[in-house]
Amino acid sequence: MLRKVVIIFLSVVFFAAPGARGSYLFIPMDETQTNHLKAYGIAFWVLQNQGEVDWLLNYHGGSFAFRHAIKFENELIIRGVSYKVISDAQYNQIVLEIASPSSNMDVMKLEKYPKIAVYSPKSKQPWDDAVTLVLTYAEIPYEVIFDDEVLGDELPKYDWLHLHHEDFTGQYGKFWRSYKYLPWYIRQQQEFEESARKHGFAKVSQLKLAVVKKIRDFVLGGGFLFAMCSATDTYDIALAADGVDIVDRMFDGDPPDPRAQQKLNFANTFAFENFILSRDPNEYEFSNIDMQPNERGLKPYNDFFKLFEFSAKWDPIPTMLTQNHVHVIKGFMGQTTAYRKQLVKSDVVILGETKSAGEVKYIHGVYGKGFWTFYGGHDPEDYQHLVGEEPTDLNLHPNSPGYRLILNNILFPAARKKKQKT
Repeated sequence: MLRKVVIIFLSVVFFAAPGARGSYLFIPMDETQTNHLKAYGIAFWVLQNQGEVDWLLNYHGGSFAFRHAIKFENELIIRGVSYKVISDAQYNQIVLEIASPSSNMDVMKLEKYPKIAVYSPKSKQPWDDAVTLVLTYAEIPYEVIFDDEVLGDELPKYDWLHLHHEDFTGQYGKFWRSYKYLPWYIRQQQEFEESARKHGFAKVSQLKLAVVKKIRDFVLGGGFLFAMCSATDTYDIALAADGVDIVDRMFDGDPPDPRAQQKLNFANTFAFENFILSRDPNEYEFSNIDMQPNERGLKPYNDFFKLFEFSAKWDPIPTMLTQNHVHVIKGFMGQTTAYRKQLVKSDVVILGETKSAGEVKYIHGVYGKGFWTFYGGHDPEDYQHLVGEEPTDLNLHPNSPGYRLILNNILFPAARKKKQKT
């Protein structure tokens, strides 16, 4: 009798133990998830700890699944991420459902976490950076690099590079009219000019062009580039203006080439063509790539963009980049808010657009062996972020659809298509 009681007791303990309740940890990414942003951090952390993660595209909002381990489950609890423990049989059933030819779903295997670099000045900037905010919140590690590291050929050390509120044309963000007397603007100009001299360039625009070309070569060789706000259009403008002076005298000491517009080479660019430069140094704009507020006809209450739906089995890359628990996302402004659709190259994949305004918000492309993604706007949870405002507190936005798009790009370099089980 005693032996029977012991056997029953041990059986109860075994089946109740966390490691024995099931073989997979399943993280739903639909509306039931309590913290979408930290869920990405969990996936990244599992990869760091020699685990493999299945990204279930279009299944409950782009869910994650991986083999059960006590330390993985504990981390889910600590970070406040919703999850379920499921058996092998239950997970195989999910995979069979995904594999069905009638389903627009697929399984992507994430195998190796990407090494992440953020291009940013080492000095304090009077604005935040949505990507560093969400990386920090999601507990995903990254390294800050700038001109010294890029020109020192350190980019090949990384898999993924982020550019944010940068001006690659050498015009200091075209903040001259409003901020030229402020200490942060003066300090930034001095730092950039010193860096240009250090690297043997007469002008900041020449320094930034050299940086842009290094980044271009990084992508060409297989790197992943993600950019937001003014880093997107000024990057392409710098490429198009290679060898052409487009910078006015208050920025570099001499007037621009009067025929600069006619000399632009759009064959050099990643995303945009046939754009017209803004030649007015007092205008807070670089070109007509960016849609102007008076043209958009949108206000905070009606500013939304829609994500395209792609075939998960045939177009896995854009499918990964658009995973979300909603398909209509609230818009947000920036120095570069959204892109004029007619200026986007025909081979660029449009991931999200506001059709009524004739603008695209989220685009992707291939260059050589690598990939790039441009995302218009400055901060997905701050409609009109102004210079000097406090950074967004993501503790207030753990389920942000706009920030999820950034994190889709973080995991993209880790993906390899997995052969479906049958």
